[in-house]
Amino acid sequence: MTDRPVRTRYAPSPTGNPHVGNIRSALFSWAFARARDGQFLLRIEDTDRNRYVEGAVEAILESLRWLGIDWDEGPDVGGPKGPYFQSQRLPLYREAAERLIEAGRAYRCFCTPERLDALRASQAAAKQPPGYDRRCRGILPEEAAARAKDEPFVVRFAMVLEGSTVLEDVIRGQVVFENALQDDFVVLKSDGYPTYHLAVVVDDTAMEVSHCIRGDEWISSAPKHIQLYEALGWQQPTWAHLPLILGPDHKKLSKRSGDTALLDYRDRGYLPEAMVNFLAFLGWSLDDHTTILGVEDLKRHFDLSRVVPNPAVFDIERLNFLNGHYIRAMDGERWVQLVAEWADRGLPASVPRPLDERVIRAAAPLLRERVTVLGEVAGLVEFLFTYDAPAYDTALLVERIGDAAVAVRVLDEALVRLDAIPEGEWSTPAVEAALRGLEEPLGMKLRKFIPVLYVAVMGRPTGIPLFDSIGILGRERTLARLRAARARLG
Repeated sequence: MTDRPVRTRYAPSPTGNPHVGNIRSALFSWAFARARDGQFLLRIEDTDRNRYVEGAVEAILESLRWLGIDWDEGPDVGGPKGPYFQSQRLPLYREAAERLIEAGRAYRCFCTPERLDALRASQAAAKQPPGYDRRCRGILPEEAAARAKDEPFVVRFAMVLEGSTVLEDVIRGQVVFENALQDDFVVLKSDGYPTYHLAVVVDDTAMEVSHCIRGDEWISSAPKHIQLYEALGWQQPTWAHLPLILGPDHKKLSKRSGDTALLDYRDRGYLPEAMVNFLAFLGWSLDDHTTILGVEDLKRHFDLSRVVPNPAVFDIERLNFLNGHYIRAMDGERWVQLVAEWADRGLPASVPRPLDERVIRAAAPLLRERVTVLGEVAGLVEFLFTYDAPAYDTALLVERIGDAAVAVRVLDEALVRLDAIPEGEWSTPAVEAALRGLEEPLGMKLRKFIPVLYVAVMGRPTGIPLFDSIGILGRERTLARLRAARARLG
């Protein structure tokens, strides 16, 4: 480990909304910096103009802010090492490329796209690994400089051809790469923009990044970056390549298995504290028993020594469990506000606004144990904000009990019992006593016939507690819904 002041960075490309795997790298880099009283930088790597997506930068900032990740230097806050958009740092990359050419560690390549396509095709036909054949590496520097005045070219890095390059990684230990298998890669494109490989080395050096914490997919690029540092005479950062994230099927994480944009999880109703807790344990642990970890504890205790090299599994059931845990653990007033927000967001436009705050406050405690994600709130409370029950298939009234005649009996008996409760005495205890009293005349347990009443009242066979719901709904609407259900069964 280095004794340099800790400075880590998150350097995403604005090619779309950041996904959970990418954000995990940001979280670990940020947590490590905070745990070591260091600094965390945000840099936008926007040199690939063909893949640039409008609005992606805003999505990156929004994703980080949602999780509570702050940065000491970056596009919107500035800092002494700016600018923090790579597209505004082009002179630095061109200067580094010139230094490499002058030192004999890079050369101008004049091969046309057509020649390179033909080369790849012939290598594929011969079942050879793809790679540049170094045709232009032997061109004399004087000749290359003269041709560069009239011909388009790229700048390629001249990899060392003998021996090996060694990656010293704090997570994986020593990784050795045979130089003979490495390619002379492009560092500066014909349009003057750098490739990722050159830009990341130049920027991490200029911004004094002490630890490069990034995903497993960058290990294959490590020999390129290490040799660039050596050729330029710059100090390497401490390398830490995070473990791969697999889906539940133990295959590479994909959109189908959970690798969707982080903000999609927010929009489905996951809490930021649940997502931070979940991501933190994808390859790291505090100890052998802790599973619930708040963001403040993560900032205090995160250390790279507890990151394992083995792949982590993205388990959506685990994320759901954590989300439910934080819903049940949160302050009551915050929960009421979230219920109001998500009910308003999800209920149909036909439901009058503003929503009745009294109903929200009465329903909120009933939802805590039944909501996994906040996106479920609207569906569970819609019946409380309409006169009639939400639309449902008549078959649902019979589905659980299995006999239409029995369902009719349930509704008839319920109507008799509930109609006997005076308006002034309508309450949850009175409703519960009346409905539990149906077990004897119906000759069946409550759990057998209660789905009929759920459907009649809520439009669905399950939901928040029925007795409390009917208490909130009121006498008039409850009786009207039971009569409507009875009529539907004929």
